[in-house]
Amino acid sequence: MFTGIVEELGEVVKTGAASLSVRGPLVTSDASYGDSISVNGVCLTVAMLDGDAFTADVMAETYRRTAIGDLKVGDKVNLERAATLTTRLGGHLVQGHVDGVAEIVKRSPASEWEEVTFRLPPGLAKYVVEKGSITIDGTSLTVAWIEGDEFSVGLIPATLEATTLGRKTVGDPVHIETDVTAKHIEKLLQAQSQFSAPESTEGETR
Repeated sequence: MFTGIVEELGEVVKTGAASLSVRGPLVTSDASYGDSISVNGVCLTVAMLDGDAFTADVMAETYRRTAIGDLKVGDKVNLERAATLTTRLGGHLVQGHVDGVAEIVKRSPASEWEEVTFRLPPGLAKYVVEKGSITIDGTSLTVAWIEGDEFSVGLIPATLEATTLGRKTVGDPVHIETDVTAKHIEKLLQAQSQFSAPESTEGETR
């Protein structure tokens, strides 16, 4: 579990058919084998440590759901260590389980912030609400508005500087994780509808 507060910008140092190596001095400073580290919002498990870099195994499902397979050596990535029971919850509860890949469709710079608009993949818009929380490349953000499959967020200078979102351009992919609560509620309502007793009809034999 994470909070969506990016701790440092890491750098990809090696890619493999089923692995990824990233340099991150802060997140590796107290890391151990088996620890979870969020890489652009994807929860990966430390399989090996080498100085200030770590290597994680990457499953086929991760490649299908995310843009991790598009990363190249030298690319910057958002890194966050797993939260602890004493971690300040500065963002919101983030699982590190990416729902899909969105695309940046517009950037509108202003004097004190920047508004960025994204296009969601099919099926995710129903989980996104105005003023609700959303995770973009591992960064906890608030939805400013949503219309159809497009939504926007406002990025303050600190976020632009400390995350990859300040470096990405129109057309770039980003990882999206919606609020898990909405998905649980949907599942429960579907189950309730499926197993609810049929209404009795007039004249039914008892």
